[in-house]
Amino acid sequence: MLSPEELVGHLQEVLETQEVHWQRVLSLVSALVVCFPEAQQLLGDWVARLMAQAFESCQLDSMVTAFLVVRQAALEGPSAFQSYADWFKASFGSTRGYHGCSKKALVFLFTFLSDLVPFESPRYLQVHILHPPLVPSKYRSLLTDYISLAKTRLADLKVSIESMGLYEDLSSAGDITEPHSQALQDVEKAIMVFEHTGKIPVTVMEASIFRRPYYVSHFLPALLTPRVLPKVPDSRVAFIESLKRADKIPPSLYSTYCQACSAAEEKPGDAALGVRAEPSSAEEPLEQLTAALVELRSSMTDPSQSDVISAQVAVISERLRAALGHNEDDSSAEISKIQLSINAPRLEPREYTAVDLLLTSFCQNLMAASSVAPPERQGPWATLFMRTMCGCVLPAVLTRLCQLLHHQGPSLSAPHVLGLAALAVHLGESRSALPEVDVGPSAPDAGLPVPALFDSLLTCRTRDSLLFCLKFCTAAISYSLCKFSSQSRDILHSCLSPGLIKKFQFLVFRLFSEARQPLSQEDAASLSWRPLYLPSADWQRAALSLWTHRTFRELLKEEDVHLTYQDWLHLELEIQPEADALSDTERQDFHQWAIYEHFLPKSSASGGCDGDLEAACTVLVNALMDFHHSSRSYDHSENSNLVFGGRTGNEDIISRLQEMVADLELQQDPSVPLGHTPSQGHFLFGIFCRRLQALTSGWNVAARLQRQRELLMYKRILLRLPSSVLCGSSFQAEQPITARCEQFFHLVNSEMRNFCSHGGALTQDITAHFFRGLLNACLRSRDPSLTVDFILAKCQTKCPLILTSALLWWPSLEPVLLCQWRRHCQSPLPRELQKLQGGRQFASDFLSPDAASPAPNPAWLSAAALHFAIQQVREENIRKQLTKLDCEREELLVFLFFFSLMGLLSSHLTSNSATDPSKALDVCAAVLECLEKRKISWLALFQLTESDRLGRLLLRVAPDQHTRLLPFTFYSLLSCFHDDAAIREEAFLHVAVDMYLRLVQLFVAGDTSTVSPPAGRSLELQGQGNPVELITKARLFLLQLIPRCPKKSFSHIAELLADRGDCDPEVSTALRSRQQAAPDADLYQEPHLF
Repeated sequence: MLSPEELVGHLQEVLETQEVHWQRVLSLVSALVVCFPEAQQLLGDWVARLMAQAFESCQLDSMVTAFLVVRQAALEGPSAFQSYADWFKASFGSTRGYHGCSKKALVFLFTFLSDLVPFESPRYLQVHILHPPLVPSKYRSLLTDYISLAKTRLADLKVSIESMGLYEDLSSAGDITEPHSQALQDVEKAIMVFEHTGKIPVTVMEASIFRRPYYVSHFLPALLTPRVLPKVPDSRVAFIESLKRADKIPPSLYSTYCQACSAAEEKPGDAALGVRAEPSSAEEPLEQLTAALVELRSSMTDPSQSDVISAQVAVISERLRAALGHNEDDSSAEISKIQLSINAPRLEPREYTAVDLLLTSFCQNLMAASSVAPPERQGPWATLFMRTMCGCVLPAVLTRLCQLLHHQGPSLSAPHVLGLAALAVHLGESRSALPEVDVGPSAPDAGLPVPALFDSLLTCRTRDSLLFCLKFCTAAISYSLCKFSSQSRDILHSCLSPGLIKKFQFLVFRLFSEARQPLSQEDAASLSWRPLYLPSADWQRAALSLWTHRTFRELLKEEDVHLTYQDWLHLELEIQPEADALSDTERQDFHQWAIYEHFLPKSSASGGCDGDLEAACTVLVNALMDFHHSSRSYDHSENSNLVFGGRTGNEDIISRLQEMVADLELQQDPSVPLGHTPSQGHFLFGIFCRRLQALTSGWNVAARLQRQRELLMYKRILLRLPSSVLCGSSFQAEQPITARCEQFFHLVNSEMRNFCSHGGALTQDITAHFFRGLLNACLRSRDPSLTVDFILAKCQTKCPLILTSALLWWPSLEPVLLCQWRRHCQSPLPRELQKLQGGRQFASDFLSPDAASPAPNPAWLSAAALHFAIQQVREENIRKQLTKLDCEREELLVFLFFFSLMGLLSSHLTSNSATDPSKALDVCAAVLECLEKRKISWLALFQLTESDRLGRLLLRVAPDQHTRLLPFTFYSLLSCFHDDAAIREEAFLHVAVDMYLRLVQLFVAGDTSTVSPPAGRSLELQGQGNPVELITKARLFLLQLIPRCPKKSFSHIAELLADRGDCDPEVSTALRSRQQAAPDADLYQEPHLF
């Protein structure tokens, strides 16, 4: 998976060197800023470089690219990239702007902007006019000319400069919003900012001075819409009074507003009549909906009005339908499943305004009703009101709830939290009548019931999100317990999802240390709703009161709602330590308490581990793996450390795993491997085995990538644990190969060989980890040197990949092992380690100008060492170096040829291979030439099986993909074959036909595409690596070879054609015809003259 830096680098390279399809390029820009948070900074830096280049030498292409990239990224919203307005102000709104260096730069900028005017969207013209570039006074004419041109264009488009709101989403590419609708949104956002800061927003103050026409004509009328004023002044009243004290509201307008509000109290039906005398047809339904909602709110505190609430809700439903443009048929249409994008929820402006009115009204009604009665005595108004939100408007309601809870949760005020929590409870009450919600791939389940949706919307990652989640869970659970206190427990299960109750338990345990103590019978508290809706709501007190509430404690006894050890791990892995509510020390103390004091001693029926530390480790490892593979985490690159989601949040959990594994190691007798019997091995390998068995197998890309990602994660976990996990703590004479060694060897042979190795060797980290563990264990035995020799000798047959890996990394591995050995023993290194040392020395001597020393045994190890040394040599004329092969043993040459073939395949399969394919091909050709010259048979390398000694060794070194692609290497060396040798060797035709048929099968299956040359490779390799051309050449070679081969070469051809004859009918026909022909003189044998 490419990193964001690599993606931006490739994008930059493509735009600089090639003609592009801009629609696709801009789609990639959008995907970048949405999927990778760090892409915002990367794109910003790139755009800054483009702008600097553009103004430095007036490069129009750089300027166009920068503007296109910024505008596209800004379309994804402020959470993904800064708005276009902010970028334009930052780039040109000060003396440090790109255009401030010279008059030439100024002329370049305004020429560029002027040329865009005929094609420019009104939104961008508005930005340029309202936030113009800063220019020196002597060049002011350049700016005024451009602004006149832009205003003329806006006039042609019938768009007013004042139609742009204060908080308008300039990233939106849609139509210009009507000024009044935009003003309503600006008012709501301004009030929200005022609630948080207690001050008039800077944007409003600036608009009252610099954008006075919009401020007076649109913003103030929207703010001063008449209504029934609440008895307790709300945020809107306080905001209006602050503006009046700052002289930002004309006295006449304020007086008119006060009179209209007084009239609204006397006649609620007129409350929707705003200051504007003639509302447009589009605005009238929303104002009628507002009036109906105000009338309902006035009934909340008047007990005499309780009978008319049902009728008022019916009116609201009717006016809501009119405001959204729905008819009766739309309302009755059944929705089978709701599609919701959690990461990027979007609403149309009309839906946004109407739904906000509904949600605000529900919150206000709840607060008003709670001021006179507790939830259980408030009547059915909330259920009735909730039903207005079902039907065709439900998708919009859930989308807005997603925006509020998932994206803006920490900024919500206490009334909002209480109201939305109560609404969530009532939506859960009707869960059976509501459709499921499909939130896409970001959730584990495709279809969620509505109560479970709220669980998905609440995140527990940072201090702010933790506290908000605690407030929401406390409010929802408290409301449901109060509202349905007299009803059965089943109603609670339908209203609340188990996940929400588990999150509440997690948060209380995590944030309040007093909750970690066992509760006594006397601690049970009564539950009161009243403290929550008061302005000074004490959430800690409310949460602890709920925690000790008798009904809640009884609810936790049910199996599906109590927090299990696995649930706790999944939630804890989400935490971002740098933004945690707990300090590092507090978090470590909490982890120690949760694992060792809470979950470890608890019974498994209650979600614990029955005191079994190994079981606790097993659950923890599985949780780590599941989190790593979930959509909540990324950064899966092989070279990254154990970091999830781009964060270090799991470092603490990994530290707990290390502690637990270390405890388990200490609990075992040194002579017995972990587990009840010596043959049981380490539990971690059992986890890995079970998880691998659950994965789909096969050669398709998806299955291979999934398996590779899983194995890379296993490797990272193993590297963080003691090396004794791989080898055992000691080796004994009775059982020199421990079960752990056997398990690790099996993992290497069956999995790591295919997915975690490159060119016949494992990565350096896992190789060094194994050898450190091997020496640690052997040094505890009676005869360390003999034990090391025995284990490594066994590796030659059981796991030869370990030894080839040690050869590759020997320069960095040798000093570590030597120091470790000499710390405990004064004797030289064990004999088998000296063999590795000797193999590397032989390879080094061979490539030096001096005379080479003879290759040590075993020959395959010396061949592997020489192969790795050749790969690291950067000399161009490597063939001259290989002329010394004529003096080497036959066995070494055969093994070297095999490793060279593997190197050739690796150079094609691995994009970052250290060896160039042309060099790898030269090495193969040189070795083959030496083999042919000395008449050494090499065909057995292409017919390897587990039944012969050569196959058992080499097939455990090479990845399966490499051995499957051997036909590619066979015919890549076509030009190196000697005609005489091809005819002389009886088995040659059999091997050549077998390789050809397998090559055709690989091509049909699509596997040869993996060895096609990349676009940047040299031209001479294009034909070499093209599968179609290679098959064509191989076919021609066979058709020319078949008539020239002696009769005995066809002895086993029928077996090859039995099940693969249809791969190439012409070749099959030629083979059968030659086989059935009458016996002829063997052309190769000398004639009998006497």
